[in-house]
Amino acid sequence: MLPDRATRTFLDSGMLSRLAAVPLLARRPMVGGVSGRHTSPHRGSSVEFAEYRKYVPGDDLRRLDWRVWGRTDRNYVKEYEADTNLRLCLVVDSSGSMGFGSTGITRIEVARRLAGTLAFLACRQGDAVGISCVAESVVRNLPPRRNPAHLRLVLDALEEVRPQGASRLPEVLHEIAETVRQRALVVILSDLFMEPEELAGALGHLRFRRHDVALFHLLDPQEIRFDFRRPTRFLDMEGGAALFADPLDIAARYQQALSAWLGAIRGIVLEQGIDHHQVILDEDCEKVLARFLVGRATARGRR
Repeated sequence: MLPDRATRTFLDSGMLSRLAAVPLLARRPMVGGVSGRHTSPHRGSSVEFAEYRKYVPGDDLRRLDWRVWGRTDRNYVKEYEADTNLRLCLVVDSSGSMGFGSTGITRIEVARRLAGTLAFLACRQGDAVGISCVAESVVRNLPPRRNPAHLRLVLDALEEVRPQGASRLPEVLHEIAETVRQRALVVILSDLFMEPEELAGALGHLRFRRHDVALFHLLDPQEIRFDFRRPTRFLDMEGGAALFADPLDIAARYQQALSAWLGAIRGIVLEQGIDHHQVILDEDCEKVLARFLVGRATARGRR
């Protein structure tokens, strides 16, 4: 199953084949419509034992544990984890600041690579995939569906999205929390240029709706190092006023503000149990995704 367009530069066939060896797993129980790889909150048929419960009339006699009956003279049946499919909802920030990149690749290009690869891997294992591209509002929205033709639409949306306008990501996340009715894996790809309190409220809403939330925080190396050496005009790519400043005068205050902002975000994701990945734009996307996938597979193994 390959996308129609061979020119999708954000998809790497070698990376796809290597990452396909590691499944994309949910960290929390999902509610799907068909059998799949992911844990369900309901009991059903699986190879993974969950618990014993007392027999009640009408239970399948084949599930009685006769060894327990022999030891206790009581009838117990075995319960197993039910496995179901996953809804993957990709939320791609397409505001103006996503067009920035000092290393030859912009934030939106990294977001395309990460989101496109995850969409392909999810569809390949039989899961539903959808996407929301968001700026001041939802620019493009495709609800999750489970077929290769829909995957092509998702990849088209990624290919066509252009970074522009201001960001209203927190408001859109609140909207997604209300409109995605069943539990889903919500993967957010953004620079998170917003107040931490607004982000905390939006993520909390998603978690309240029992979604499994993963966050890829995209940062440019220049934003971390702030290694400017001469007076510079700093432009707001989301429409705000420009600022002309001498970096030597503001570097200490910038680093202090940056540290406080990143610390606030780390506190939010730790408190709410968000799967958080800070991504520097010059990182290898394959390593970022391998870390993400292996971490989820390991977490499920510890359940």
